[in-house]
Amino acid sequence: MGKIIAIANQKGGVGKTTTSVNLAASLGVLEKKVLLIDADPQANATSGLGIDVDGIEIGTYQLLEHTKKAEETIIPTTSPNVDLIPSHIDLVAIEIELVDKEDREYMLKKAIGHLREQYDYILIDCAPSLGLLTLNALTAADSIIIPIQCEYFALEGLGKLLNTVKSVQKIHNADLDIEGLLLTMFDSRLRLSNQVVEEVQKHFEDMVFDTIIQRNVRLSEAPSYGESIIKYDASSKGAANYLNLANELVKKNKVKA
Repeated sequence: MGKIIAIANQKGGVGKTTTSVNLAASLGVLEKKVLLIDADPQANATSGLGIDVDGIEIGTYQLLEHTKKAEETIIPTTSPNVDLIPSHIDLVAIEIELVDKEDREYMLKKAIGHLREQYDYILIDCAPSLGLLTLNALTAADSIIIPIQCEYFALEGLGKLLNTVKSVQKIHNADLDIEGLLLTMFDSRLRLSNQVVEEVQKHFEDMVFDTIIQRNVRLSEAPSYGESIIKYDASSKGAANYLNLANELVKKNKVKA
């Protein structure tokens, strides 16, 4: 039975898509069958896996509209064991189109529930907002990974996101769990980065992943080549970080099981 994990934070530029793409690729290397759902109209996860966004005709938009079955929206990627439901800029219209539909928060859950049988992990790359798209992801998910940038405004808005998670637990998805807070873009040379790590670990303790994603040039370069860091430079620090995260995630879920 596969696990559905939303990767979300309403702040942009914190490493959501980088984490979605590279965690998916790392889990694939660990021989886990992974489906990545790009639920962001910017479609960066789609292009980050080497898919031509302009050529996308069927994807998350049709999945949420229920005009196509989930199986019809899935495409293979060059990353081993990783499939993708791609996004397109058209997805930006979905929040307006779903607003008057009954059970609009459950459209994604209804569409992908049966895919648990086919995948070990289903990762959802969320948009940088707390709108209907992200709400659909949180309603469909078993848990949420929250990337937090190791910079000054890191904790700004985190309270709002955690309140949203509580609301979703209360109204739409009582089983939604916090998989973990993931510290990203860490630079050990900066005092501020170290302070943010200390603050987050002090306040959230066991909720924080042991793995910290460090700033890495190769990690920043990989998306422009349409490749995960595993494929682009498997010997880089970024690749090691995400493989460690994948191992930590698998181990954590084995213990829970």
